[in-house]
Amino acid sequence: MFAVIRRDFQVVFERDPAATSRLEVLLTYAGFHAIVCHRIAHRLRLWGVPVLPRLIATLARWITGIEIHPAARIGNGFFIDHGMGVVIGETSEIGNDVTLFQGVTLGGTGKERGKRHPTLGDHVVVGAGAKVLGAITIGDHVKIGANSVVLRSVPPHATVVGIPGKIIKALSDEAPEVRMDHINIPDPIAERLEALERMILDLKKRLDETAAERLQKPKGDRP
Repeated sequence: MFAVIRRDFQVVFERDPAATSRLEVLLTYAGFHAIVCHRIAHRLRLWGVPVLPRLIATLARWITGIEIHPAARIGNGFFIDHGMGVVIGETSEIGNDVTLFQGVTLGGTGKERGKRHPTLGDHVVVGAGAKVLGAITIGDHVKIGANSVVLRSVPPHATVVGIPGKIIKALSDEAPEVRMDHINIPDPIAERLEALERMILDLKKRLDETAAERLQKPKGDRP
């Protein structure tokens, strides 16, 4: 467990340019505090210790504003940037080197028992305020845009934006960087509307050309 926590500590410096001091991270980074508490609570739960894991999770929520159920399974190199308002449900499964921004919810969609929370693959990035709901699978190297609501499984190497989330295929299967350009992320709805607008303008141009040709013909030649 200590090796895993050490890796969680290292990734703070890899993914947050504001992190410059080890002491500062140890004392002030809520995301790191939350994941350390979760590692402890999760281990205690695996050992069958009653009540205490939930108490640790509740205390971590009070201190950090991040709620992680002790049963959630989280891989190595997990990073929560800022973190306030992050919620990770009981049956969530998170792969290695995953990054979540503030306000992310990995939640369920009802009161059903069993697997009811998302599974995230490796190297997934979830933008601020995004909601990933239900027992769905998010593939490796997926990027989810800020404030998106994802209700269906997403294949690897794709970007998801919008409400409900629309899938945009990546151009390459190479592993992308962990960072996500939130400003220039594609908008599939806007792109579709722009394509329709271009089609309408093209049709209008053709109709105008056809009408002009008919007007230029002598009356006897017109159909």
